[in-house]
Amino acid sequence: MKYNVRGENIEVTPAIREYVEKKIAKLERYFTEAPDAKVNVNLRFNQDKTSKVEVTIPLPQLVLRAEETNVDMYAGIDLITDKLERQIRKHKTKVNRKFREKGEFPVTFTTTENTEVQELDEDELELVRTKRFDLKPMDSEEAILQMNMLGHSFYVFTNADTHRTNVVYKRRDGRYGLIEAQ
Repeated sequence: MKYNVRGENIEVTPAIREYVEKKIAKLERYFTEAPDAKVNVNLRFNQDKTSKVEVTIPLPQLVLRAEETNVDMYAGIDLITDKLERQIRKHKTKVNRKFREKGEFPVTFTTTENTEVQELDEDELELVRTKRFDLKPMDSEEAILQMNMLGHSFYVFTNADTHRTNVVYKRRDGRYGLIEAQ
């Protein structure tokens, strides 16, 4: 894996770079061969003395992505590694279950490295509720108002200008985001 370690409001020292590469390289044990991926790591030091670590690893079958905010940057890197490891195990279990049902086996992930991996419960992926509703044409500001009025963290609507399905959502920083379908 190739590493792209960037720092915002912090200088990426060789010690930090080495720590990041050492921790993320441990994820390679889950693959039959080391993935040819470009690992993007963004380290940010905030004014409130916290640090935010973001890691994105684009792979052919999935994109591994995690972010963590912590007072200690090294602890944040450790937590990120744990999150990415859980994502890999979850995906591995899902893929292996699908291929077991079809009678084929994938070669992307190793199967002998970690025997303590817990199988996902069937109800963990179970769809428990379905909602159907008409999408009212509106602009993003009205959608944000509707979302806040309902007390939800996202709201699906039809954009009155483009007539396409859009989603507004509340971000962790308290601001809002917009997802536009293409």
